[in-house]
Formats: sequence, C-alpha cells, structure tokens
Amino acid sequence: MKENPIRVALVDDQLLVRSGFRMLINSQPDLEVVAEASTGREALASPALAGADVILMDVRMPEMNGIQTTEHLLAGRTKDSPGPRVIVLTTFDLDEYALSAIQAGASGFLLKDAPPEELLESIRTVFRGDAVIAPSTTRRLLDHVAPILRRATLPDSMHVKAVESLTPREREVFGLIANGQSNPEIAAGLFLSEATVKTHVGHILAKLNARDRVQAVVIAYETGVVSP
Repeated sequence: MKENPIRVALVDDQLLVRSGFRMLINSQPDLEVVAEASTGREALASPALAGADVILMDVRMPEMNGIQTTEHLLAGRTKDSPGPRVIVLTTFDLDEYALSAIQAGASGFLLKDAPPEELLESIRTVFRGDAVIAPSTTRRLLDHVAPILRRATLPDSMHVKAVESLTPREREVFGLIANGQSNPEIAAGLFLSEATVKTHVGHILAKLNARDRVQAVVIAYETGVVSP
C-alpha cells in the first residue's frame, strides 16, 4: 500500500522563492506542498498550514518574523501532540536569527541556496525526527554563538539541573547526539542495539524537556557538554 506523502507548508514573503520550492517538492513522490503563506500572520491563520508535517519558514519576514511565527505555531504543543516540525530558511549560515528560531522550537535550519537534494533530504530527516539536519551548518552556527549561550546560562538553571539528572550512560549518549551522531552511529560506537539507543534518546529528551535532537544539541552547548 502506498504511504501518504509528507505534507509540507511554505512560509516566505517572496512568491518566486515559494514557487521554486513548490515545484521542487511536488516533483517528489513522497512529498506534497499542502499550504503556503506570505506572512507570519497569514501562516498562523491557516488551518492547512497547522496540519502540515513540516514547515519551511523564512526567518526574516516583514511584520512578524520567522522566530515569532514559529513560537506562536508551536505554543502549547505537547509530546503527544507535537504539531508540525519547522525548518528555518536563512540566507547566511551565521544568522543569529536562526539560533533564536531553534530556541523557539524549530527543528533546524537550512541555507536558502542549499542544493535541492539537501533541501529534500532535510524535509525527510526532520519528518523522521531522527537526526540533526544540516549538521555542518548547524554546528558552525552553534560554535559561533556558543560563548553567548554559555554566558546566558546560570549554574543553577533548569537545563544545567536536567543535564545533571542524566545517568552516566545517558550522559555519554547525550554527548554523542551533541556531536551530530545518528542512532545507528551511536549504537555502533557503544556496541548497543539501535533499540537500546532509541530508548536512551527518548529518556534524554524527556529529562531535558527537549522537543527534538536539535533542541538537545542547543542545551549541550548552553551547559558546556560540548565546546566549539
């Protein structure tokens, strides 16, 4: 039986950009554009957009930017009802707006001029929720802003306490997630089954109250688990 395609929504104030993305995404049998919006306000008013699996969101838009729109879209979401996953689109890779969007709940970010296959693979990866997207780009951004993140984190903050609550094995797995490793890579490196790693990852995300792996990586940088 044919699986339903991944439902994708586009939020960008440039019609040309949306048209290009729509043509590219709709050319894939497993992907389908189900909604579009040219502003953040339009995005928040669209039921079809809220029902998408993955949203490509321009970070810099007039009126309401991608950070505010992401925050509003994901407000009140729970683990049982996580809502759409958001990929933030930016024109340059050291965009601190992109970091703010990740902190607001986005699952990662991508450069607007990324190769088409990278964009398509990122949508699939984020939909699966099993890896940090554009790891080299995300890492470069986090390395760039790590000192700011570290300075803003108090020793008794919620995130520091959450990291301290991890078991030694969870801490080990957390460090590997933060270094961009996927579940199969972690399993191979620690001589564990993938199912066991998946269980550890679930516990880690729950203890950190992290929406997904990207959020966990940001917490790792904030708390000094990884350094640039």
